[in-house]
Order: sequence, then structure tokens, then C-alpha cells
Amino acid sequence: MKTVLDMISEHIRSLGAYVPGKPIRQAQRESGITMLKLASNENPLGPSPLAVEAMRAAAADVNLYPDNDATELRGQLASRHDLLLEQIFIADGSNALLDIICRTLLAPGLNCISSERSFISYPLFTRAAYGTYVAVPTIDDGYDLDAMAAAINDDTRIVILANPNNPTGTMFEADATEAFLRKMPEHVLVVFDEAYYEYGQYFAALRGVTYSRSLDYVRCGRLNVVVLRTFSKIYGLAGVRLGYACGHPELLQHFARLRTAFSVSAISEAAGLGAIRDDEHIRKTLANNAVGAAWLLKRFSEMGVRAVSPNTNFVYFETEENADALAKRMQAEGILVRSLVPWGIPNGVRVTIGTPEQNERFLDTLKRTIRQSVAL
Repeated sequence: MKTVLDMISEHIRSLGAYVPGKPIRQAQRESGITMLKLASNENPLGPSPLAVEAMRAAAADVNLYPDNDATELRGQLASRHDLLLEQIFIADGSNALLDIICRTLLAPGLNCISSERSFISYPLFTRAAYGTYVAVPTIDDGYDLDAMAAAINDDTRIVILANPNNPTGTMFEADATEAFLRKMPEHVLVVFDEAYYEYGQYFAALRGVTYSRSLDYVRCGRLNVVVLRTFSKIYGLAGVRLGYACGHPELLQHFARLRTAFSVSAISEAAGLGAIRDDEHIRKTLANNAVGAAWLLKRFSEMGVRAVSPNTNFVYFETEENADALAKRMQAEGILVRSLVPWGIPNGVRVTIGTPEQNERFLDTLKRTIRQSVAL
């Protein structure tokens, strides 16, 4: 006799699952020691005190349903970005936004194009929406925009550009974006995933280049561009799940039909409103990150370890052994880093840039772990 499990479609059975960074409490239970988590690109300085205060105040009213459209936060973001209220769409994190976009535009026989060695969720959401995922090979650890443009065909509905890219930390500049968009047919939605926008902007300014003009395309009413931002990284609010899309109002209206009702909690909206007021917290975060990035790159160079200069709050580096094996031994020593084996990079590792003390602890552990590998 068949059971309900036998009724699950082959499409669902064939889907992969997102592999998250290991929760710190789970790692501590497994290893029996205090753990430093540098695996998920969380803000090492934590959330803004203003965000924490706002969440505490909002907790008194959690018996009430939240504003389904997060209108106050949308208004504040629209004002900050010089956009209309109708050009902002808020959801419970960038992942939720990507899922909605794929379900809105994809169907069997249609495809989504992105790059190899990019965010692991892109193929998962594409396939869940019955689409075909096309991963274009990288160039210089980043996106090959010319090859991506050449891969577009009549069945392409979405192109996703992570800029800066996760997990390699590379970035392409605004002029390259402009050249790419000139090649885009009107039936293709270009999704700018700018989860690390603030870090990219900071590093670009240090080099004297222009990182992104993505919101200019939204301001001028371009229909086939949407820009994604998140509160999980620079704002230190990964635990409350909050992200937003900037795009054409008619496009966002279709996205809204697929969003779960009340998916953005009152606590989340309050946290976002508090976080965007705290410019000093952002300044401290960016300064700490820049110092840490430079320090880590120098140490990697001294060790002879290949690392990519980041435009993010993490550093991508490569080992001479399987990344899973190295990450496992690092965990045994009390440090969580991100093995990129699930991304299809057997020797790739991603480490979050922490405080100076955390960076030193990480590096000492990495050196010890590599020596252990050589001795085996």
C-alpha cells in the first residue's frame, strides 16, 4: 500500500537542500568546547544598540499582527535611497526574495543564468520553481559578464548577479554593469544581489572606482532590473530575517502575491528601523572590517596561502587539502569556518573577518591545523 511519502513528486525528491553554516550551539555540543563562529559572514560587532532597543520596545505589542507591508520601514528606505514607496518591497530576508522572484518568472523549459562559484541558493530556488539553472564559468574568481550575456536565449527569464560575489568576494564595477545591461533583452530580469553592498562601496572608494549605480536604473523606471539588499550583514540582523527589493512598482506587485502574509514580523521591522538610524555603528563595522581584511591578506601571503582580496566582510582562500577535512579539524580547535565543498569548490574555504582578537585566534588555529595536515 502506498503512503503519502510515495506521493511526493520526483521533482521534489530531486531537489538539493541548502547547506547552512553550522549553528554555534550545535558545534559546541559536538566538540565540547567554546566555539568562535567565522563561517556565516555575521557582523562581529553585533547589532546596533538602537536596533536592540527598538526590538525590546516592539516586544510589548507582539500580541498584534504586524503591518503586512512594513510601511514605515519601506518609507524610511525609500527616503534614504531617493525612491518611491512603491519601489520598495520587503520580505523576510534575501533568500525569500530570490525564492519569490524565481517562482514568479520561471516554469518548465525556462532558465536562470548566473555564475559558477556563486551563491549556493541560486540553483536551489531555480530548480524548485521548475526552471533550469545555467552556471557560467568564472573568470579571475568572479563573474564573466560577456560569457553570461552570450548564454542568454529565448528561454532565459532571470540573470542573477551577486555583486560583490559570495563566496569569492570579487566585484565588478559600474561601467561593466552598464555594458552588460546594454546587451539585455527586455524579457530577461536582471537581479542585482547586493547583500554586501556597503562593504563593496567602501572598498571601491578606497580604490577610487565606482562600484554600483544599480538604483539609478530603478529610479529611471527600468522594468527589467531589481536590486536586492539585506539587513543580515552590515546591520548585524541575520537572526531576525529582513531584506528588501528595489524595483518597478508593477513588478513588485506581482512579487507581493507570492509573499507569505505577515512574513515580516513587527520585531523585524522595528529592528530595521533602529539599525538604519545608527550611522556610527556602520562606520565602526566598516573600519573594523577594512583593518581585518588587510591584516588577514598579509598573513595569508606570508603563509603562502592563496587568498582573494575581498570586497566583502569575508575572505576566500584555498587549501592544499579537502576543505571539509580542514574545516572539521578547525572545529575541533574551536573555530568554525565555511567549507565550500557544497559550492563545488573542493579546496575552497570562506572565513568571516572578525575583530582583531578573533582574527588572530583564527590565524593561529589555521597555522596549527595546516601543520597537523602536513604531519599526517
